[in-house]
Amino acid sequence: MEYRRLGRTGVRVSAQCLGAMMFHKSGDTDEFERMIHRALDSGINFIDTADMYSRGESEEVVGRAIGERRDDIVLATKFFNPMGEDRNMRGGSRRWIVRAVEDSLRRLGTDRIDLYQMHRYDWSTDIEETLGALDDLVRQGKVLYLGSSSFPADWIVEAQWAAQRRNTARFVCEQPQYSIFARSVENDMLPAALRHGMGVIPWSPLAGGWLTGKYRRGEQAPAESRFARGDRLATDPSTPARFDAVERLERIADEAGLSLTHLGLGFVTEHPAVTSTIIGPKTMEQLDDLLAGADVRLSGDVLDAIDEVVPPGTDMGGIDHMTGNPSLKPRNRRR
Repeated sequence: MEYRRLGRTGVRVSAQCLGAMMFHKSGDTDEFERMIHRALDSGINFIDTADMYSRGESEEVVGRAIGERRDDIVLATKFFNPMGEDRNMRGGSRRWIVRAVEDSLRRLGTDRIDLYQMHRYDWSTDIEETLGALDDLVRQGKVLYLGSSSFPADWIVEAQWAAQRRNTARFVCEQPQYSIFARSVENDMLPAALRHGMGVIPWSPLAGGWLTGKYRRGEQAPAESRFARGDRLATDPSTPARFDAVERLERIADEAGLSLTHLGLGFVTEHPAVTSTIIGPKTMEQLDDLLAGADVRLSGDVLDAIDEVVPPGTDMGGIDHMTGNPSLKPRNRRR
């Protein structure tokens, strides 16, 4: 396993980060804990979760599993999304942040969070309020580093400037959606992260399972998959183009002697801005396959071939980067 520096910090993290979104109490928690230990034994030292994943259950599963190995792990979690019916149990306000961090610390069974990330940008809260509250957590030792997730490039830059103006702790990394199918972040978000010395830990490197080959033309989506809901394979207008792309990418992978999954992981890892790629296995079998792709590197010829399928800086149809810009809503566009 390769280890890389997280932005301009002195912390080195594994080139794969174990994403814990799929770990919850209604599943086989013993198996989830075994998966966490398998990942750690294989060289992963970076685990990412969030308070919203199964309403805190993911954090609880991770907290129990890491136990005495806590000091060997760079532990990351996130805040922002709703955690209750109360309208103030969400967002980037100081009021919510000081409560959310205590809840996460309790569920994780730790006295500190190594990387505390804002899950989405809060369009209704001044970024200086958010950074001020987060800076207090750093000064108190409850949080060591700060990060953002799915921020547009302009807000990444604004957050850096705000931290400089206020002389507060800054975001040291960004967590964007990035895969062969989701390349628009190459236009501005990834260059912005490089310019500001931020680490990048992409989520969904396999495009929600499309780059594992689980979805096949003329076949029903697997029952447990997200595209099985409402028969989205049949109703989503982006499906034909995705099938075309997958079939072309499979030929590229075959010629390179790789599986489609490992091609997808290798593509993300090759970008110079990327620090660690988040993998989100549901089963031990999936985890073992993902770990086997940790050291895959793609040649220039293979990357050029991928560019012919999905051009640099573009997204396949149906990709949602979930920035949720309220300025685009009709009421904010009308005179």
